[in-house]
Amino acid sequence: MLLTSLLSLLLTLPVPASAPAAHAPAADWRTPFERGNGNTTATYDECIAYYQRLDAEYPEIQLREAGLTDSGRPLHVVVVSGDGDTDPASLRAKGRRIVFIQNGIHPGEPEGIDASLMLARDYVQKKALRRQLTDVVLVIIPIYNVGGALNRNTSTRTNQNGPESYGFRGNARNLDLNRDYIKQDSRNARSFAALFQRWQPDVYVDTHTSNGADYQYTLTLIATQKDKLHPALSQYMQQLLLPALYSGMDQQKWYLAPYIDFAGRTPDARGLLGFLETPRYSTGYTTLFNTIGFVTETHMLKAYTPRVRATYDFLSLLIGTVQQQKAALAAARTEAARLSQQQQEFALGWRLDTTQAERFTFRGYAGRMKPSEVSGQPRLYYDRKAPYTRSIPYYNTFVPTAAVQRPRAYVLPQAWGEVAERLRLSGVQLRPLTTDTVISGETYYIQDYKTSPRPYEGHYLHSGVQLRPVYQPRQFLRGDYYISLAQPAARYLIETLEPQATDSFFAWGFFDSILQQKEYFSDYVFEDLAANLLRQKPELQVRLTQKKQADPAFAASGPAQLDWLYRQSDHYEPSHLRYPVLRVL
Repeated sequence: MLLTSLLSLLLTLPVPASAPAAHAPAADWRTPFERGNGNTTATYDECIAYYQRLDAEYPEIQLREAGLTDSGRPLHVVVVSGDGDTDPASLRAKGRRIVFIQNGIHPGEPEGIDASLMLARDYVQKKALRRQLTDVVLVIIPIYNVGGALNRNTSTRTNQNGPESYGFRGNARNLDLNRDYIKQDSRNARSFAALFQRWQPDVYVDTHTSNGADYQYTLTLIATQKDKLHPALSQYMQQLLLPALYSGMDQQKWYLAPYIDFAGRTPDARGLLGFLETPRYSTGYTTLFNTIGFVTETHMLKAYTPRVRATYDFLSLLIGTVQQQKAALAAARTEAARLSQQQQEFALGWRLDTTQAERFTFRGYAGRMKPSEVSGQPRLYYDRKAPYTRSIPYYNTFVPTAAVQRPRAYVLPQAWGEVAERLRLSGVQLRPLTTDTVISGETYYIQDYKTSPRPYEGHYLHSGVQLRPVYQPRQFLRGDYYISLAQPAARYLIETLEPQATDSFFAWGFFDSILQQKEYFSDYVFEDLAANLLRQKPELQVRLTQKKQADPAFAASGPAQLDWLYRQSDHYEPSHLRYPVLRVL
């Protein structure tokens, strides 16, 4: 009876729901660096695979190919956008500020590669960071030097404390890509130029690891040289952006310093020197388009983990600061763009003004001398048991050494197709002439120049260019390019097409064929022609006599006098030493 009652009672009780199934383990979103021992960096394949996972999981992240590199592998770009919009024009219309981060230009300096993987993930997984994406879009090149990243080794970074293995500085063609932004020998640089012009970022960051002195800082910073940046942007950067970055890093105990470049035996001996990034460098190139540029330089002797963490914290701080200062940044870039169109004089060369110095509180280590175990001679070492903090001079004022007045336009013959291609990639608008046309303007004749005795990044660089300007009519053909300066790329055009500029196309050797004479004369034949020329032009005889009186060596050389007369005659080819680009005034 009791058993029957218990059974009836059990039948009336509600049937419990089945036990919930065990939750699937949470996805492991640790990056290759985070899964390692703190001294490893992601390989190229690991890096791209991780971004592919993020792209598949989060609509805010898009991974795309953006052209080829010299390795044959594609250049990838990652866009992190809060609403999933990845159209640059649309985003600019929404007032979004664009921060462009490039990693792995030197793959042996990989902190930015690992930091950006964590950064992209955190900006979609952490609410506080996601909120910044309402105003800021991140554009990330995961690894720029793909060929160097694939050429992995453990020994070429002799001065560096980890990671265990890493890529090589040279790319697949053994080019240093951070010298290639103007000449664009690499497919990497040509792909970058098109990508950069598509996004036209407000702020650009190139992540690196330093060499040089030993000091207390984990991370130092190259900011676009203030005197080369447009004044409207320079004022904003100096007064708002840089103070916020220095203060923010200090608060996180990543004490920040300018890049440690110096002239003395140690940084404190004679002070720090500002770094002048000409347009061959990434931030020198971006400056030509009114983009504020930064290069992060972590210290090679610090352990790898703090170098990655400092890079991550700087990038995160920069993005947050851009979000907070979005209105001031937008106003500064708008004003710079407006005034650039009115600017009439442009500097083409710069020198450091050693009469002007700021004071900077520097955290260093005492530099001492001891006998070398190799040579027995005195050698420098930094004593980490003797840290110091002291005020030292910081020389960061540059003054122009050469300037040029803005022309109305340039005319480029279509024969120079390599130059035209690079202009197009950098956003220059070229208008082909529709008929054969005579155009009057200023032509340069190359009077003198110096050429480096050894190749530098595949070129024999020219410098010290001296010019003789002549106003003259020139014949141009249908299809030659008329290039108006009334366009956003005006400063880029001036610094590449004015031959006396530091990183002009002439300096890099793109016009070298004009430097070689193509037609010559035989002395015994030209003797009679030259004598007849002097009889026909008595004023030429006067000039010849004056030149012989002023130059005894010339007076003693018959061939030199014949050559001089040849160059004054109609027989001398007009294209020799004539710079082919016409300045329309």
